[in-house]
Amino acid sequence: MYAHEDSAAEMWRDLPDPDHVEAAATAFRMLSDPTRVRMLWLLCGSEHDVTSLANKIGAARPAVSQHLAKLRLAGLVSLRREGRRAVYAARGGHVRRLLAEAVEAADHHLTGTADHD
Repeated sequence: MYAHEDSAAEMWRDLPDPDHVEAAATAFRMLSDPTRVRMLWLLCGSEHDVTSLANKIGAARPAVSQHLAKLRLAGLVSLRREGRRAVYAARGGHVRRLLAEAVEAADHHLTGTADHD
């Protein structure tokens, strides 16, 4: 085993704090809905309001609004106000990388591409 592999393996030896496990599980539950995955994907690329997201994913505005509220509560999405307009975005690089890795893993599963690190 190489030195960098040993230090990486050490990270996985102890369980994370229970609060962190619960927050991570909540985030994964939020990503179990295909509509929320589509919305978060778009929010990783740029900010959107409810109407623009609804138009892009072909969903009703009330449904999009409810999904955004859940994503916000899970800490995956942030909200910024422009007057009366609410603008949403993915909350940082961790969220973008999490979603990108999930979609890439799905691609490997669907296409039979070999796993890699």
